[in-house]
Amino acid sequence: MQWTELVVFSALFLLVTVLGFVAAKWKAGSTLDHLDEWGLGGRKFGSWITWFLVGGDLYTAYTFVAVPALVFGAGALGFYALPYTVVLYPIVFLPLVRMWSVSRVHGYVTPADFVRGRYGSHWLALIIAITGIVATMPYIALQLVGLEAVLRTMGLNGSGILGHLPLFIAFVILALYTYQSGLRAPALIAFVKDTLIYIVILVAVIYLPSKFGGWGAIFDSAQAKFAATENKADGILLTGNNQLQYATLALGSALALFLYPHSLTGILASRGRNVIKRNMVALPAYSLLLGLLAMLGFVAISAGAKPITNQATGRPDTNTIIPVLFGQEFPSWFAGVAFAAIAIGALVPAAIMSIAAANLWTRNIYKEYLKKDATPAQEAKQAKLASLVVKFGAVAFIVFIDPQFSIDLQLIGGVMILQTLPAVAIALYTRWFHLWGLIAGWVVGMGYGMWLLYNIGNPAIGKAHFAGSALPLDKLSLFGWHPFAGSAVQIYVGAVAVVANLLVAVIVTLIAKRARVFNGTDETQADDYRVPAHPPGPTPLAAGHSPPRRVPPPTPPPPPRPGLASFRPTRAGEVTASASGSGRPRPWSRAPTPSR
Repeated sequence: MQWTELVVFSALFLLVTVLGFVAAKWKAGSTLDHLDEWGLGGRKFGSWITWFLVGGDLYTAYTFVAVPALVFGAGALGFYALPYTVVLYPIVFLPLVRMWSVSRVHGYVTPADFVRGRYGSHWLALIIAITGIVATMPYIALQLVGLEAVLRTMGLNGSGILGHLPLFIAFVILALYTYQSGLRAPALIAFVKDTLIYIVILVAVIYLPSKFGGWGAIFDSAQAKFAATENKADGILLTGNNQLQYATLALGSALALFLYPHSLTGILASRGRNVIKRNMVALPAYSLLLGLLAMLGFVAISAGAKPITNQATGRPDTNTIIPVLFGQEFPSWFAGVAFAAIAIGALVPAAIMSIAAANLWTRNIYKEYLKKDATPAQEAKQAKLASLVVKFGAVAFIVFIDPQFSIDLQLIGGVMILQTLPAVAIALYTRWFHLWGLIAGWVVGMGYGMWLLYNIGNPAIGKAHFAGSALPLDKLSLFGWHPFAGSAVQIYVGAVAVVANLLVAVIVTLIAKRARVFNGTDETQADDYRVPAHPPGPTPLAAGHSPPRRVPPPTPPPPPRPGLASFRPTRAGEVTASASGSGRPRPWSRAPTPSR
C-alpha cells in the first residue's frame, strides 16, 4: 500500500466531493426540478465553463491512460487520437452552432428530440435514443477502467467484490452529488480536474525525457522494443497495411464524437453560439496536451515500466502503464496528485455521460411512450433516477464482467453511434433523405457493422470475435464477392458501415420519393438554425408548452388612393371602409383597431 499517494489522492477526492454538493447552488435557477436546470445547467454556461466542461467530457480518464498504453503496446497507431482531435473541430464547428440554435428555439434536450422534431417520427427518434444509450453505457464503464488502474497502482488490487469496494464507494459519492446538483457538479469539478491534468502532463513531458536522455534516446528504445516483437504492424512508424486504418479511424472517430449524446450535452448547456465558436477554437489546446501525453507511452518503454497484473482476471492490465510510470519516477506526493488527476478525470465524464443517457431515457422513451403528460418536475425526477441506474449498471459491468469486454463494447459503440450521422448531423442541413431511407440505412449500417466486427479475430489474445475494429480488405465481401481478395491493407469498420448506411438511405429515399410516400412533418423552420441568442432559463418545449412561432410584424396597408374606398379587415374579420375623398367614415364602418 502506497500511503503517501493514498493520502494526497483522498484529500483531493474529498475536495471535489465537497464541490460536487456545493454546485447545486452555483449559478442556480429557480428550481432543479426541471430538466433544463438539472440536465443542462440552465443553458447558461459561458465560454470558460463550457471549455472546461466539454474538455473534461471529451478528454477522459480512460483517454489519458489508454492512449499512451496503446502507444506503449502498438507504437505509431496509437497516435491516431491526435489527428482525430485536430480535424474534429473544423468538421463540427458549423453543425454544432446550428444544433444549438434549433435546440434553443424548440427546447430540445437530446439529439433524439431534434430528430423527432425534424421528421415528426417517434420511431426514428426511438432508434436514435436507444443507439445513444447503448453506445454510452460501455463508455461510462471505461471511465471505471481508468479509475481502477489508479487504485490498482496504489495497492488496492484485491479480487472479488471486496477488491472493487473503493471503486464502489467512489461511485456512490459521484451518484449522490450528481443526483443533487445535476450538470453543475461535473461543470464545477472540471475546473479542478483539468487544472491538475495540465500541471501533471506538462511536468511529465518536461521532466521525464531529461531523465532518460532526451526524446532521441526514448524513440531509439521504443524502436528497439518493437523490432524485437513478432508483430509486424507495430513500430514507431506506420506500415503500408495500417495507414488506411489510421486515416479512416481518425476520420470516423471525429465524425462520431459529437454524435454521442454526452458530447452534445455540454454544447446545449452553453448560453450562445459565440460561446461554441470560441470553444471550437480553444479546445484544440487539449489536443496538444493529448499528443504530449501519447508520447509518454514511449517514455514508459525507456523507463522499463511493466503493467500490473489484475488480481481479478490474472492478466496484465496495460492501462496501468502510465500510473506505474508516475509512481516509479515522481516523488510520492506528486504521484498522488497525478493519480488524483486521472481519477477525477473519470468522475467528470462519467457524470456527464450518465446525465446524457438519463435525458434520452426521460425525453424520448419515458415521456414519449410511458407518461405523455409528465410534468417538468416528473421529468427531472425520472432523469435523476435513471442516472443512478446508469452509473450502477456501469459499476456492475466492471465487477461482474471482464473489463476487456467493456473495451470491446466501447469499440462496438463507436461503430454504432456513427450510424446516426445521416439522421442527426446531415439533417441539420437538409431534409432530402426520406424518413424510411434513414431507418433502412440505420438497419443496414448497424447490421453490416456488427457482422464485420464479429468476424474480426485475434489469435494472439485468444479471441475469435470482436477482437478489434481493423478489418483487412481481404475480408470485405458483398454477397460473396470479395473485391479486394488477397489484400492485407486494413480499414476501420465504422467507415465501411456508414458508407453502406448512406448508400441504402439514398436508394430507399429515391424509391420512396418516386412512390410519394409521406415523409413526416418538419416542425423546424430555416431561421431556427440561425437564432443567435435566447433568454436563459427553461425553454418553452421543455416546460411542457409549444414554443411560440416568430411571426413577422404586420405590413402596413398602402396609403389610400384619392376617390377610392379602402377596405381593411378588422381583428374580428369585419371590413372597414372609408371614403378617401370625403374624409368621413361610412355609416357601416368601425373605428380602426389599434395595432397590437
